[in-house]
Amino acid sequence: MELVERVFNFPDDYEGPVISTLISAQTPKKSESAVLYIHGYIDYFFQLHMAEVFLQAGYNFYALDLRKYGRSLLEHQHFNYCRDMKEYYPEIDQAIETIRSEGNSFIAMIGHSTGGLLASLYCAEDGQGGKNRIYVNQLILNSPFLEFNTPWFVRAVGIPLISSVSRLFPYAKMKNVLSPYYAVSVHKSMKGEWDYDLKLKPSEGVPLYLAWLRAVRLGQKRVKRGLKIAVPVLVMHSERSSWEKEWDDIIARSDAVLDVRHIKKYAPRLAHSVTLAEIPEGLHDLVLSREPVRNRVFSFMLDWISKKR
Repeated sequence: MELVERVFNFPDDYEGPVISTLISAQTPKKSESAVLYIHGYIDYFFQLHMAEVFLQAGYNFYALDLRKYGRSLLEHQHFNYCRDMKEYYPEIDQAIETIRSEGNSFIAMIGHSTGGLLASLYCAEDGQGGKNRIYVNQLILNSPFLEFNTPWFVRAVGIPLISSVSRLFPYAKMKNVLSPYYAVSVHKSMKGEWDYDLKLKPSEGVPLYLAWLRAVRLGQKRVKRGLKIAVPVLVMHSERSSWEKEWDDIIARSDAVLDVRHIKKYAPRLAHSVTLAEIPEGLHDLVLSREPVRNRVFSFMLDWISKKR
């Protein structure tokens, strides 16, 4: 598999120069169908095995490292920072323009976690003057971040109150309370099987910017009101979540980041046509689950794409 990386430059934002990175690979045989992958929070594209699956199935594969993430993070920028989810729309527009210019007339977009929220909001712009939204034919969401995994009072009062501080202090931050064992279940140096760059996807020590918190919360509020996405949507999630305070093997067989009950509750509000798929023993990033599980995930994705075309 030969990967090509292309850097896109955009007008300066409130921090200065901005870039994004499009990673792509083409099928050996000419194809007019493509997949575009959008990663999640504290993440970047490293799932080469996912690209190989789609290439073998006849789909050209593309993935974005969004601005201020992964390959696209510049020295002057704050890590994984944004003030509005729409800040990412220009690079998705550019990616889609590139994909279409390379002869692809069918595009399935895949979004993971916060990337799933972003992809949903982006596709919902169809009919609201969106430039290229109509060119996405199908949307696949891998454990989309549709609600914060916190107690009700924190969601209803704490997060709105805390995140509002960012309107006065744009770079206000707090300690990021991540699942302490999710990275343990994924990275090869611990109990997982994946060898990604811990500088680009650190397991701890990442500040939680309140502006990002507010941007996500406002995006989630839009989901709860109903997005009316015009294309078919597949929402995949683990069978169960886990909240263990110390290591337990169940963490390697569940979603240790989000509450899957929230995904099941809000997914039907995304579109007129939503298919829900529950994956037994799936990790938060379903494609990083143990081999038998991820094979089921890929099989379900490919089967759904073919049936909904």
